[in-house]
Amino acid sequence: YYPFFSIVKNNGRQLLFNQLKREGSSYVFDLDNLKSLISSRTKALILCSPHNPVGRVWTEAELKDIAEICADNNILIFSDEIHMDVVYPPHKHNPIASLSKDISDITITFTAPSKTFNTAGLSQSLVISSNRDMLTRYNDRRNALGLMMGNTFGIEALETAYSQGSPWLDELLLYLKANRDFITDFVTNEMDMVKPIVPEGTYLYWLDFSGTGMDDKAITQKILHKAGIALDYGTMFGMGGRYHQRINFGCPRSILAEGLEKISKQFKGS
Repeated sequence: YYPFFSIVKNNGRQLLFNQLKREGSSYVFDLDNLKSLISSRTKALILCSPHNPVGRVWTEAELKDIAEICADNNILIFSDEIHMDVVYPPHKHNPIASLSKDISDITITFTAPSKTFNTAGLSQSLVISSNRDMLTRYNDRRNALGLMMGNTFGIEALETAYSQGSPWLDELLLYLKANRDFITDFVTNEMDMVKPIVPEGTYLYWLDFSGTGMDDKAITQKILHKAGIALDYGTMFGMGGRYHQRINFGCPRSILAEGLEKISKQFKGS
């Protein structure tokens, strides 16, 4: 998720990039590369779970591999789990802090109702950790930045969403899954040079345009300027996103279908 990059740098820290590895039509952690990046100066790992933009819902075994590396090297885990509610069967979200007490004590989890319940404008989120010292340090830093005041409407919306929002979520997941499957079928049948990376979670679909033989500029030119559809171009998320585009399918299916038709027309015969 691209805002991670600027936030780390703007706080005077250095980024180490550990790109995911592509395996067939999915992605996995590159554990060997991660180990090679770690030094005595490595302080924290940022985990995106479920992953944005590739849509992976990490298995318990995958999370254990990451957690053990962090525990062995005294590295904190900052876990962004904001898409945790948007997961499609048979996949299941596993909070990394739930693996063990030792892992919980080195983890601080960030989440919010904003993705699930469309409340981002109310600016309310959750910061969770079993490590009281870490939470104290977090709160001290937050207060020093003048961020101690909450949003009354946001707090009310958060409580209401989590206490009364189950029926909404059940219906939302059915609709989103149908949208996801609609994209998969459409791309497979109508855009033979584009590979669909089917998301296990989130309402974001990762499309691989490398089969078109075009560079990123040409791909974006066709989609944005000719088709008139604004997707997120892959290199926003790092160089591992070359030749890819991210589409948000949290919308009415009629709009989704219209957008895909416009994109498809630009790549016919490419």
